[in-house]
Amino acid sequence: MDAFLQRLVPDELWELFQRVVPPAPTRPQGGGRRRADDRMILAAIVYVATTGCAWRQLPPVFGASWQTVNRRFAEWSAARVWAKLYRIILDELGARGELDWSRCAIDAVSLRAVKGGS
Repeated sequence: MDAFLQRLVPDELWELFQRVVPPAPTRPQGGGRRRADDRMILAAIVYVATTGCAWRQLPPVFGASWQTVNRRFAEWSAARVWAKLYRIILDELGARGELDWSRCAIDAVSLRAVKGGS
């Protein structure tokens, strides 16, 4: 894995992700195309999430079509992979004091204020 993809999905994240991702389905008849690598797909999803690019604009460096990446994102979302991963990160990294809580902030836009209130 090249440095660009390694930066998107470092080994520590990949190890945590492997604990929550469901096993890949197997075709009883075999054959078909080889399944795209989960780590490459995860890197593509992280890329979309962090850059804001559209699925259709994914660069070919990820080795999978945007449809494959989007489909895997939907499958993993249905399996609650993101919630499970978030929980592990909070539980394990937070317990070890490895989370930087100083970077967490409340978005002022989400707070309601009464116009002309006291």
